[in-house]
Amino acid sequence: MNAVGLVAFATVGSLKAIDADFDVLGVAVLGVLTALGGGATRDVLVGSVPAMLQSTTDVGFALAGVVVAVVVARRVGTEVLAHPVVDVPDAVGLAAFAASGALVGVGADVSPFGVVVLGTTTGVGGGLVSDVLLQRVPFVLTEDLYATCAIAGSTVLWVATASGLGATIAAAAGAGVTLAVRLLAIRFEWALPTVRLNAPA
Repeated sequence: MNAVGLVAFATVGSLKAIDADFDVLGVAVLGVLTALGGGATRDVLVGSVPAMLQSTTDVGFALAGVVVAVVVARRVGTEVLAHPVVDVPDAVGLAAFAASGALVGVGADVSPFGVVVLGTTTGVGGGLVSDVLLQRVPFVLTEDLYATCAIAGSTVLWVATASGLGATIAAAAGAGVTLAVRLLAIRFEWALPTVRLNAPA
């Protein structure tokens, strides 16, 4: 789950940087931070040294995603972020990270709420970091169902583990729900309601 999420999110973050005309170093930095940001935040919350600082494995997967992004961008050309090829790895990364983050929460013996928070933070944290560096309002706060998908998947994972199912089955169930809801939201343009202010009389 973690490896899939790292490659997927590094690809998406790098494509954002390419679309913003970053240089090669900027593309690599944004891709790596997008991949590692959520996991690092999760590890700090549970009182652990971030995994990316303990070995080069996570960074290696993230750099692989950067390479994938460069190849994809050269094939797709301009307006790469508007291409459907971006939606799938982003949804896959969200699902994988939400499940891996929720599993960390289960292993850390936090409350059910904590499991959902850790799963959601792992899923959306990297995207928040990349949007801030790009000086954009974070996607997760303004667009269609995104964090909600991670919340749903993390909740399913906790319910599965609380019911006695093994970690592998629980992770598959949580990731599957996150991915399914996200893809359906993209397909049918689902969105949460916004607060509309009445115009002054």
